[in-house]
Amino acid sequence: MNDTVRRRAWGMLFARLVLGLMFFQGALWRVFDLGPVEHARRFFVDPYADSFLPQWSLWMAGTAVPFAELVGGALILLGLWRLLGLGLVGGVLVMVTFGHLVAEPIFAFDAHVMPRLMLVVFLLITPSDWDRFSVDEWLERREVGG
Repeated sequence: MNDTVRRRAWGMLFARLVLGLMFFQGALWRVFDLGPVEHARRFFVDPYADSFLPQWSLWMAGTAVPFAELVGGALILLGLWRLLGLGLVGGVLVMVTFGHLVAEPIFAFDAHVMPRLMLVVFLLITPSDWDRFSVDEWLERREVGG
């Protein structure tokens, strides 16, 4: 592995691990400590009860988000099914952005959304073969080699 390939691989690994941890660790708390129903009530249903959003959509989104973050974060950490994992967390970011904008039309994105979004975009636009320390790349090399 030459120096450029090695640097790209380490860069991808660090970006993937940081992004995966951001979602996975929070999701562990949301799924196993707080619980998906309480998460939905506390962060979706109660804050948006007086909005134009239907109650059923708040319950559905609020209970689904922790699982999307858990699965997406785990896939990103492993480097498995790259597009699915990034799609799940990217979808969560879009939903969270929409919700914050419903509640506060001039929402500051810099603390929560932007760092995660930049990592999602970075990982989406870089070639997958740069991510040499991923399960996907390991499976690809194994398949080609044997």
